Amino acid sequence: MNLSELKANPRNPRLIKDERFKKLVQSIKEFPKMLELRPIIIDKDDMILAGNMRFKALKELGYKDIEDAWVKRADELTEDEIKRFIIVDNVGFGEDDYDILAADYETDDLLDWGVELPNPEDSDNDISYVDDFSNNVNFIVKCENLSEMEFLQKKLHVEKTSIECKQLITLIR
Repeated sequence: MNLSELKANPRNPRLIKDERFKKLVQSIKEFPKMLELRPIIIDKDDMILAGNMRFKALKELGYKDIEDAWVKRADELTEDEIKRFIIVDNVGFGEDDYDILAADYETDDLLDWGVELPNPEDSDNDISYVDDFSNNVNFIVKCENLSEMEFLQKKLHVEKTSIECKQLITLIR
């Protein structure tokens, strides 16, 4: 299919800018098969209902023609269903399971792929410093949940950890 046949949706409510768009472009460049697994969805007039940013990224990469399998037509939808689909497709349902992300993936890969990870520095965590006048330095960190605590453990490469009162950990360096 010729990319010029597709029409960007001028009323697309979803934007990605700057760094996140660059990551999408890089992702498509490195893994174009993704588009076969998650095609651009178009209506009967070839207007994009889902995949406007992927379309923009393909243009950025200089694509003129794309595989037919990278596009799926949804011309059976009513106008109300089209409006709903455009919104629902762009809403992030659910939450990330940080336990699985921390255990199975490298942080740099996740960030490169556009996953937004919690930033402990931006949260309301209560971090305090305690010096016990020995060779150890103790930090007490209150985390929002167990997933955040385990994410911090992996990020900080902490070996010794004790969990107290469900949401309290002691990190020993």
